[in-house]
Amino acid sequence: MASKSNIFQSGLSQSNILEFSKDTKALKKALEAGGLPAVAAKLQATLHSLENVRVDIGVTGGQAQFPNVILWDLPGVGAPTLEADEYLQRVLVDRYDLFIIITSESFTASHAQLARGILQQGKCFYLIRSKMDVDVAASRSRRPRTFSEETVLSQIRDACGRQLEAEGLEDPKVFLLSMFELGKYDYHLLEESMVKEVESHKRHALLVALPNVSKPTIEKKAASLQQHIWLVATVACGINPSPVPGVQDMACNLYPLIHSLEGYRRSLGLDEDSLVTLAEQTSQPLHRVLEAVQGPKTKVTKELVADLLGQACSDASAFSQELLHVPVLGALATCGISFATIYQMLRLSLDVMVKDAQSVLM
Repeated sequence: MASKSNIFQSGLSQSNILEFSKDTKALKKALEAGGLPAVAAKLQATLHSLENVRVDIGVTGGQAQFPNVILWDLPGVGAPTLEADEYLQRVLVDRYDLFIIITSESFTASHAQLARGILQQGKCFYLIRSKMDVDVAASRSRRPRTFSEETVLSQIRDACGRQLEAEGLEDPKVFLLSMFELGKYDYHLLEESMVKEVESHKRHALLVALPNVSKPTIEKKAASLQQHIWLVATVACGINPSPVPGVQDMACNLYPLIHSLEGYRRSLGLDEDSLVTLAEQTSQPLHRVLEAVQGPKTKVTKELVADLLGQACSDASAFSQELLHVPVLGALATCGISFATIYQMLRLSLDVMVKDAQSVLM
């Protein structure tokens, strides 16, 4: 295993970014050896790989709602042309990071056989019983006086477990999901399991792509995005910097900043397409939805980024002094006021967008 001082020389991956971000000695050594441009060039490759890592999910039985993650709609197991014993050979299991097996009714022997096969291949799978709100509504209609949603959910969960165990699947865990409201029932348990079990270098990609169905989900996204701000700021300072119009003593590359801010908007559901879709789904006029947004309402431009940097630079000197006491960030802050200004701008912009996402959610 590479020592901390050698991590930078061998290249960063997502799994050791946090380790490196706490190691002042390694960064100072790298800065002394090649200066900020050399450090930024190395980090640019790391940032590119983080932003372009792909998570492939094989889905059989229905579509799962995880935008910006590659979903592969696999043929239904048990179909006449494709039995479970052939299934794994035909679908190229190694292509996928995880599998989602969905049914809106009962699990079958084919579902259990597929799950066992996936498990033998060392892959994660998730068993989903969908359209639970339909079953809940039907039960309420049949027994209005004795109806208990908790009892209905428990009965269906137990029934699914018994069906799968009877077909040889040990200790099956079934997630119950709504057809109309994704955040209901077991969605949060499913979300936590997927983020925890996906490979560490793909965790960020999956997390920021999840739907914004609750405040905790938004907060998890914000925490993951926050961890990469120092990478973006370093790249913007060190790769082809130029004076920022209207901002005194400020030089950086605006394009990584535009890219990051646009990424925040997409991940938090604040881009134009997401807001239009939300307005349609909630039967609200678009202007009402936009009223909840305090941050950028249109595509991020160079002019907007320059304006945001101008606002952030007013207290950048004080913030730069604060950074001097933070591992790694302190070393980067000594490279000039630009790093502190960019870091402050990205942090404040992310905070505003997180509040916007929460307001839109409500």
